[in-house]
Amino acid sequence: MSVGELQHLDYLTENELMGMDIFIHRIDSTEVIYQPRRKRAKLIGKYLMGDLLGEGSYGKVKEMLDSETLCRRAVKILKKKKLRRIPNGEANVKKEIQLLRRLQHKNVIQLVDVLYNEEKQKIYPSEHGDIYYCVCGMQEMLDSVPEKRFPVFQAHGYFCQLLDGLEYLHSQGIVHKDIKPGNLLLTTDGALKISDLGVAEALHPFAEDDTCRTSQGSPAFQPPEIANGLDTFSGFKVDIWSAGVTLYNITTSLYPFEGDNIYKLFENIGKGDYTIPEECGPLLSDLLRGIPFSRVLPWHSWVRKKHPASELPVPIPPSAETRDIWRSMTVVPYLEDLHGYGEEEDDELFDGEDEIIYTQDFTVPGKQDLEEEEEEERGPEQSRAAPKPQLCVNGTEAGTLKSRAERRSSSSSNPSRKGGVSAASKIRKLSTCKQQ
Repeated sequence: MSVGELQHLDYLTENELMGMDIFIHRIDSTEVIYQPRRKRAKLIGKYLMGDLLGEGSYGKVKEMLDSETLCRRAVKILKKKKLRRIPNGEANVKKEIQLLRRLQHKNVIQLVDVLYNEEKQKIYPSEHGDIYYCVCGMQEMLDSVPEKRFPVFQAHGYFCQLLDGLEYLHSQGIVHKDIKPGNLLLTTDGALKISDLGVAEALHPFAEDDTCRTSQGSPAFQPPEIANGLDTFSGFKVDIWSAGVTLYNITTSLYPFEGDNIYKLFENIGKGDYTIPEECGPLLSDLLRGIPFSRVLPWHSWVRKKHPASELPVPIPPSAETRDIWRSMTVVPYLEDLHGYGEEEDDELFDGEDEIIYTQDFTVPGKQDLEEEEEEERGPEQSRAAPKPQLCVNGTEAGTLKSRAERRSSSSSNPSRKGGVSAASKIRKLSTCKQQ
């Protein structure tokens, strides 16, 4: 059917269409070509939003880029309407923001900025304020390997950083109350960050001790005093117990206490009976066995010992959406949309930079004596007639450089080179836009 006939069908009435023979051709789903949606840039203040990183009970977490410092950030998008449905949801968020504003430690997540949108009733707390961006959670790393655990040396490194972060929080009079692998983030250089202080409690500055009365942490990581229903308990010891359960989990892939339901789980925790796998070794077994009694972890021999790398470490897994093993920035497509950037400009940038050739009359090291001898043999008249070849700064002759058309054809015929040039050009484009 021609285009004219298809346009004619648009003006036919329903009765006229009923009298015609209409053929519907079924197309297999594999033959359908889906056009991906173009990513539109969205600016919230000075921040350019990126892709979704995760989603929790309180809201979404997205990557974004600070347009002034060009640093990667992570932002929680919290809707007040959704927070009101969660018990103490809005109060927990305000408390977490107040706590994070006063904290600054290498093993604790840092709050950079908080934006409010009263029209849409949204809160945007921006986190990950250091140079190294948190690209993965500890629980995500554990789930990415079949063993569901870390090698001993890797678990030891993370556990020591966890103790440093907890020591700082306790020195500030803050009880986290929900230490677990799901609330521990990791950067590209292996640094651990304690996050999610939504249920944390700040002790009174003049409190006599660390006594707490409420707990909202994950059931499997709670200590016996909470499982037995005590009215008051030591807040700092709750965090140390949760850290010990975390260590047990990341070294054995198991939990010390389990149950078919929360009542059975708390009953087993209250009894305090648990077993330790034999493969943990004597030092680690002694540490895990002593947690319910002393809970003095930093001075234990296993913590102070240097453990050799006997196994390959668990790497940071690829991102779930793009399967990117490098966890690259997801903001780049939005930057291209923001600045109207295309592949044609990429080629122009490549060619333009290639044409800037700095030439000067200089002698390549190691060839000076040979050139002087050749001039003496030729004599003064021949040496004056033969022009000296013009050299680039890297020592190559300018005459050997390809023309612009040749470079463009070679670039289009080599896809690997074009992909590499595209990434570099994007960075140059971003730098140019930043300078403007």
